[in-house]
Amino acid sequence: MARTVRFLKDSQVEFSKLFSELCRMKSSWEAWTDFVAMSATTIANAFDQEGPTHDEREQKYINTIKRYSKAEQEIFPKLFAVMVEALEHEPDQDFLGEMFMGLNMGDHWKGQFFTPYNVCRMMSEITVTDLEDRIEKKGWVGINDPCCGAGALLIAARNTMVRHKRGPRDALYVAQDIDRTAALMCYIQLSLLGCAGYVVVGDSLLHPVVGPGGNPLLISPTPEQEIWLMPAFYDEVWAARIQWERMKLVLEDLGVMKPPQEPEQEAPAPEDNPPEAPPIEEPAEPEPVLLNEGAGGQLTLF
Repeated sequence: MARTVRFLKDSQVEFSKLFSELCRMKSSWEAWTDFVAMSATTIANAFDQEGPTHDEREQKYINTIKRYSKAEQEIFPKLFAVMVEALEHEPDQDFLGEMFMGLNMGDHWKGQFFTPYNVCRMMSEITVTDLEDRIEKKGWVGINDPCCGAGALLIAARNTMVRHKRGPRDALYVAQDIDRTAALMCYIQLSLLGCAGYVVVGDSLLHPVVGPGGNPLLISPTPEQEIWLMPAFYDEVWAARIQWERMKLVLEDLGVMKPPQEPEQEAPAPEDNPPEAPPIEEPAEPEPVLLNEGAGGQLTLF
């Protein structure tokens, strides 16, 4: 049974009480991973309603819920409702991350520790800058976290965008984590907060997100990746942007449209008596390209 933990918020107390009922016959870790997986499937399959991905997730949901009694099955939607209400009334928090740490389940990830939300908010305020210029150039700004955990950094970034009067059509959120449960926790929270984008389950070092032409809008998952699309990413504006990027690739392949290139400089006119060529020097090491990253180099704008 899960340990008794003192929580400060009413929503946390209620969630903890309901969750403990699931841990009478199951370990807290099993109950948690099942709740997260089924919650993510509930959100995803409401929009992805056909195809092999939908069917596979639906079958996993059925196989999971069958392992619980009828009384236990009724607890899952109650947990989901508490989570939704908590994020709706107080979006400036990492609800699932705080519950995970508060329920003392961090040891299951070999000591993994989720960054406190207040620290994430500070990192977001430092990183999410020049929004007007970035959005003016291409209509939106990309926000990436390659080691997202439960999503606290991206939640903080989303709330920073809201404080700048920017909505889900202004930012593309891309998250990735090697741990499936962590990635799905991030997916659930960003989806419920109305973010547009996707979460990738996979190793961000060995299998980073790379679309055709390096375009993050054109998702091209590898066999080692699992993609979860947020509901707001189905918005007609994002669909039009994706269609336009696909069209540009086709036009470039046909030679109708050329990808943007640096302007060529005119060669100087030849001289009658050209000067002697300078001695050949060893090329210097190239300067590293500096990305706009937050503290620790994790939260990145693109």
